[in-house]
Amino acid sequence: MALPMPIPGAVVLHRPWRLRTPTRPYKLSHSHLGVATVRASSLHSPASNSYASPFCPEVAEAARVLLPEFMEIDGLVATNINRVLNAFSNARVGSHHFSGTTGYGHNDAGGREALDLAFADIVGSEAAIVRSQLFSGTHSIACALYAALRPGGELLAVAGAPYDTLEEVIGLRGSPRHGSLKEFGVSYRELPLHVDGGLDWNALETAIKPETQCALIQRSCGYSWRKTLTVAEIERAIILIKAQNPDCVVLVDNCYGEFVETVEPTAVGADLMAGSLIKNPGGTIAPCGGYIAGKREWVEAAAARLSAPGIGMESGSTSGDVMRLLFQGLFLAPQMVGESIKGGLLVAEVMAAEGYQVSPPPRVRRHDIIQAVQLGSRKRLLAFCEAIQKRCPVGAYIRPVAGATAGYGDEVVFADGTFVDGSTSELSCDGPLREPFIVFCQGGTHWTHWAIALEAVLESFKEL
Repeated sequence: MALPMPIPGAVVLHRPWRLRTPTRPYKLSHSHLGVATVRASSLHSPASNSYASPFCPEVAEAARVLLPEFMEIDGLVATNINRVLNAFSNARVGSHHFSGTTGYGHNDAGGREALDLAFADIVGSEAAIVRSQLFSGTHSIACALYAALRPGGELLAVAGAPYDTLEEVIGLRGSPRHGSLKEFGVSYRELPLHVDGGLDWNALETAIKPETQCALIQRSCGYSWRKTLTVAEIERAIILIKAQNPDCVVLVDNCYGEFVETVEPTAVGADLMAGSLIKNPGGTIAPCGGYIAGKREWVEAAAARLSAPGIGMESGSTSGDVMRLLFQGLFLAPQMVGESIKGGLLVAEVMAAEGYQVSPPPRVRRHDIIQAVQLGSRKRLLAFCEAIQKRCPVGAYIRPVAGATAGYGDEVVFADGTFVDGSTSELSCDGPLREPFIVFCQGGTHWTHWAIALEAVLESFKEL
């Protein structure tokens, strides 16, 4: 089957980082997709030419009504795959780039550079580092923060409180003498969200002070019941910040947002952007790693924080089996993100029909891969995660138990029977054990996995 072509004008490839590019809709007609239209009744009709539906009635009905949204998402996937293909072609990616290195990594056969170049091209930035040595999204963001901030400066969180694991990096809690920003003389301030759950635009217009060295924008909702920011909203925020202080470094926590739209924050003016490879851009198969992208001077400064001044981007070994998976995972990422979005839509549709509050609401266009469901009790949160764990391919026999987890202030329960430890690009869910007991669902290699898992959730709730 030929690769579907993107909408004319849907995305401008290879643009310089400084161009302002509007976010565009990803809707395609069925004829653009190059696939046969599926009869909705075949999802649950025993008379189907192929298979009877494996889904319970509640899930089958949700899947039926979501067919138009699923077709639109296939258009988004096609557009983003085209971005990746063009970037790989421009970087002249070849099999010799998968050879890997040892020791200092000085004998790299060009794979490290090719991966960085391809990633920067995809996200519309001047430079990028994609490294297995970045442990997590928090590690990547921390390297970027330490690159942008100096003693006496201020960090401003634009979108309310940051994700829980950044609290110790900032110095809001945690162990003394571990080198938080606070210990290095960096002050911290945050702008509360507007009552509608979005950015407080009026407050942001006057929020930047002379000492504000870095403005942190968290794109995704994290463990908050709020709207995820669109790339267009991030662009608007950048314009307001730069109008007050052009030297203020804008850093976007892009976790869970990659490939959900057709452009990334670095393509609309973000100075730095960071995230994890065991989330969206790893395509479910990257075994580890993170990335930092943006303006070259700041990426180089972040690389020096990861390694050491004078070493920067030029060293660091990665074995060949890992290097190949980083390239292949990046290629697979748009497809895996598309399936994750479909899974989130299905979760929202089914759980809203059961009477639970969901964010985002059903059939609303997505800007990250997280689907939150407000369950209202500890018992239901634990039951939800236990049911999901039972339908995971790895560790289905394990019963999730809430407990203390490094980086988190509250007890957290996880259902993550994934092939890559901690991967949230694979089907998973988690939530802090605090009111109002929200479960955060993400990932999935195919939406049908979520359909099967949701049936287990509904059955488990009947037993409560």
